[in-house]
Amino acid sequence: MAKDLFTTLDLNLLRTFLILSQELNMRKTSERLFVSQPAISQALQKLRNHFNDELFIKVRHGLKPTPFSEELAENIQPYLDGLSSILNLSQDFEPHRLEKTLTIALAPQVLSCLSGALFHQIREEAPNVNLQLVNWSESTFDDLIKGKIDIAVNYEFDSVQKELISHKLIEIKGCVIVRQDHPITKVLATPYDFEGYEIASLIIPGWNSNKSLAADVLDKLNIDYKIGFRSELPMALIDVVQHTDMYFPSTSLFPIYQYSSLRRIDLALDDAVLNYPIYSFFHQRHRKNALHSWINQLISDLLLEANI
Repeated sequence: MAKDLFTTLDLNLLRTFLILSQELNMRKTSERLFVSQPAISQALQKLRNHFNDELFIKVRHGLKPTPFSEELAENIQPYLDGLSSILNLSQDFEPHRLEKTLTIALAPQVLSCLSGALFHQIREEAPNVNLQLVNWSESTFDDLIKGKIDIAVNYEFDSVQKELISHKLIEIKGCVIVRQDHPITKVLATPYDFEGYEIASLIIPGWNSNKSLAADVLDKLNIDYKIGFRSELPMALIDVVQHTDMYFPSTSLFPIYQYSSLRRIDLALDDAVLNYPIYSFFHQRHRKNALHSWINQLISDLLLEANI
């Protein structure tokens, strides 16, 4: 009679197996599960004996899954995600009773306007939550899938991994930030007005690493341009713009009231305001999760307040 691989398996081992499948590294797996590396090794040996497969092979930079291991991880992930959602739904959600670390990745154009307000709002509604705000990076989507990040906020992407959900939060207006005495004195301008001036461009890793959003717009309009400076740091761009005729393509989220030396110029094209949507991204397993619904609503409300 064939061995019943389900009823004879300690389901806790599946959690270890999935984290190993994501990290392919014993040390990183132990850190995520808050157990020792020997404990991970023991769990892996039990899994190998149970499935009669090596599961992971040691290679130079960590572990490599066997074909059986890859197929097993892909097949069981949706079921464990569903179980997690069901169990979490069974509890009444009360933010003030939360005791956990929340890690939220924000693109720099959102981080600069939202960080303080988000911290204070979460501290007020969920005082026992430890909030960690991190910059959007090349690995953000992978970190969402692995569970290292709870939710992330950025512009729209053409495509995201099938494990992730995107949720539209708000539409924001395009604008340009210049120094107070910049030669362009208009309050409302078109992209054509900036021809001949250099761009100070914000880099959002994994989104516009090779080209700026402003450059895309100018290309479509056949407007000549030159990118004079690029940085992942909004403060670096602000410092450059304060002392040059460069312009910083930004959005209505930019806290212009904090900078007396700067001025905002709104943008329109053919009498239409240039709008851009902001999205949150999170794992499919959190689709009906009350915690993520709360975070989404919180961020959306704060973005609406900041969007002036």
